[in-house]
Amino acid sequence: MLPDTAAARNVYTTSSCGICGTASIDAVRKASRYAVMPPVSQGMVDATLLAQLPDTLRAGQKLFEKTGGVHAAALFTPSGELIYLREDVGRHNAVDKVLGAALRDGVLPANNTVLQVSGRASFELVQKAAMAGVPLLAAVSAPSSLAVELAKELGVTLVGFSRGTSLNIYTHPERVTGE
Repeated sequence: MLPDTAAARNVYTTSSCGICGTASIDAVRKASRYAVMPPVSQGMVDATLLAQLPDTLRAGQKLFEKTGGVHAAALFTPSGELIYLREDVGRHNAVDKVLGAALRDGVLPANNTVLQVSGRASFELVQKAAMAGVPLLAAVSAPSSLAVELAKELGVTLVGFSRGTSLNIYTHPERVTGE
């Protein structure tokens, strides 16, 4: 006997962060109790050190070493000291794990840190950084245009293509010193 199609139901669920698929910046604006600090008029991190953070991140990726298929996120001090490093198959999840550890340990607002990610910089990651008070988000790959727009608006320094000896600064370059 075939099921009654009039009574059939389709229920869709997702494990996404809640803003995936959002069509505009206006739809993702959230207020944080943490201000993004330090003010953009202050230098914060040296460009040469910033370009080296992906190598430090990669060196700490034990799960990636075994599988070759996970993302990582890490929170660093402006002097390059590793505070937290977490891995996950999802880049958003890796960031959530890092910021969750910071929250658990009372480190938020993380207003004197750099968030380095192993993938691209999406507006969702900019939003997460800003919500935690992180003033600088660096990614080894490209940022989306929405990420750049949101980072500019929220006061987050956004860096992309951070690899080896070079990087691109898309917003609030005042936090990066040197060449």
